Amino acid sequence: MLILKLFLVALSVLLSTLAARRFGHAIGGAVAGMPMIAAPIVGLLLLDLGAVEVRRIALATLACVPATILHIVTFAAAAPRSRWPAAVTAALLAYAAAGALLAQAPFGVAAVCVLALVAPGVGLWLAARHTGAAQPVHVPRIELVLRIAVAVAMAGVIILGADTLPPALSGILLAVPITGTVLPCFTLQRYGAAATASLMTGFLQGLHGFTAFFLALYWGLGGLGRAAAFVLALAAALAMALAVQAARRWGRMSGAASS
Repeated sequence: MLILKLFLVALSVLLSTLAARRFGHAIGGAVAGMPMIAAPIVGLLLLDLGAVEVRRIALATLACVPATILHIVTFAAAAPRSRWPAAVTAALLAYAAAGALLAQAPFGVAAVCVLALVAPGVGLWLAARHTGAAQPVHVPRIELVLRIAVAVAMAGVIILGADTLPPALSGILLAVPITGTVLPCFTLQRYGAAATASLMTGFLQGLHGFTAFFLALYWGLGGLGRAAAFVLALAAALAMALAVQAARRWGRMSGAASS
């Protein structure tokens, strides 16, 4: 499973970077925010574990979504006024604090689901936005290799470190958004704050799909078979991502028409 997770991290970074090369930072971020790593792992867990156990994992993942959103928003807010080491430190500290608070909060299932559902939208509202037209990004091959290498190394440290920590801390550590940490560091260093804001806005858009995946999975496993629940979750993720993209496009067109 460790090798698979590292491979999926590398694949996520690769596909996100290729998307940015072709369509711009925002689309690269949106691809990174989707459950590209989580969905295949969940599929394997559904084969190995019972629906009840995977349902618990889905709920625990949903509980971490607000902390992930805070991580992205904090990095986006810090990017215009600091370099990447300060921005990523602030983002990770914000994530850790929020994750610790959420882990201790006595939320019921309904509250966890509602918070996870609204958090990406709140993040989009709060995050700095780059409103320029999407432009392809020239990412040199050496930078692509470095992005993948750093992401895989970070994933390896997180996964191995989680084995030695208490369960509550392990859960927070394993939910750290790896692509949402590595990609903005490279983007801020090389392409600047506006490009980073665009990347993070796209990432928040993709996290709508991520959240929809786990919401549909959790509720689907309560009444459907494992295969049907997984297909429903994939469909929900795609539908949500497309809906958010359409809504944002409509908002930009309405703003341009009114001006």
